Amino acid sequence: MATAEEALRDDDARALFGGLENLRGLLLAVSGGSDSTALLVLAARWVKQLKPAPKLTAVTVDHGLRAESAREAAAVKRLARQLGVPHRTVRWRGKKPKSGLQEAARNARYRLLATEAMRAGCEHILTAHTIDDQAETVLFRLARGSGLTGLAAMAPAVPLHGSGATVLFLVRPLLGVSKARLAATLKSAGIAHSEDPSNRDPRFTRTRLRALMPHLAGEGLDAKNLSRLASRVRRAEATIEFAVAAARAALAPGPWPKGGPVVFETAQFADLPSEVALRLLGRAVAQAGNEGPVELGKLEALYDALRKAPAPLRRTLAGALVTLGRQHLTVEQAPLRRAFTTRRSSKRRFTK
Repeated sequence: MATAEEALRDDDARALFGGLENLRGLLLAVSGGSDSTALLVLAARWVKQLKPAPKLTAVTVDHGLRAESAREAAAVKRLARQLGVPHRTVRWRGKKPKSGLQEAARNARYRLLATEAMRAGCEHILTAHTIDDQAETVLFRLARGSGLTGLAAMAPAVPLHGSGATVLFLVRPLLGVSKARLAATLKSAGIAHSEDPSNRDPRFTRTRLRALMPHLAGEGLDAKNLSRLASRVRRAEATIEFAVAAARAALAPGPWPKGGPVVFETAQFADLPSEVALRLLGRAVAQAGNEGPVELGKLEALYDALRKAPAPLRRTLAGALVTLGRQHLTVEQAPLRRAFTTRRSSKRRFTK
C-alpha cells in the first residue's frame, strides 16, 4: 500500500485517468500550483503510453489579482512545452468585485475554461482537486448549514453547460489523491511549482478551515473520513433523486409550464416522505417563480407551514405563489407586487 507521501507512478496514472483514453481531447486546467502542475505532468506521462491518445491542451487562467500571476503562467507554458503539451493563457478581464472575490474568480475561471475547451474541440475539462480539497469542501458546507446536496461535495465528474447544444464535462481524476502525494511526485521529478499566497490568507474561510485540519485529524476527522462521508451522501442523494423523479411522475406528470401552474393532489403530497416532498416543492417553486434560486431554509419553513397549517393557506416564495387547498396544492407565478405595479403605472402616466 502506498504511503501518504509516496510519488505517483505510471501505473497510478493509468488508474487515475482510466476511462478517458478513448476521448478525442482533454483540456487541463493548470494554474501552476503543485496540484495542477502534477496533473499536467501525470497526464503528459499517461498519453505517451497510449496509441492513439487523447490530445491534451493545457490552459492557465490569469485572474490578474497578483503581480506574480503573469510570471507563473509563463512558467506553466515553459513546462507544457517541455512535456509536449500545447498551452494557452487566458485572462480574466474587467472590474473585480470587492466582496465575494474567490467565488467570482472561480466562476470566471470555469467560464473561461469552458470557452477554451470548445475552441480546442474538447468536451472534458480536467481539474486537480484533491482529497484534501474535498475534505475542506465538506467542512465549508457544513459550516454554512448546507443540506444533503451540499454535503455530497464534489463529484468525480459533472456536466457543465456549454454553448448552444454543447455539453461539457468537468472531471476530477485526482479527487482520491492527497496533496502530499502530488507534491512528492513533483519532487521526485525535480519539477518546480508556484505558491499562491492567498492559500495562506486567513481572511478566507477555506484557509482557516485548512488550519484546523490537523487538529480534526487527531480526532479521526481526517481528509479520508470526510471524503468517505461525501461519497456516502452522494450515494444517498442518488436514491433520493430517484424517489423525487418517481413522485413527480406520479403526482404531476408531463412537462411543467414556465411560471406554472404546477398542481399536486393535497393528500398524495402529504403522504410523501418529507425529503422527497421538500425537493418536489422546491422544483415547483423554481419552475413557477421568477426571483432566482430557492433558499433551503425558506423552503423548509414553507414546507413546515404546509404540513402544520389547515387549508386554505397562501404563501409566496422566490416569486411563486403557493396555495394549499383541501383538494389541491397549486404552485404558480406570484402576481406583481403592488408597489412595483404602482410605480410602473405612475411612470406610464408621466411619460404620455
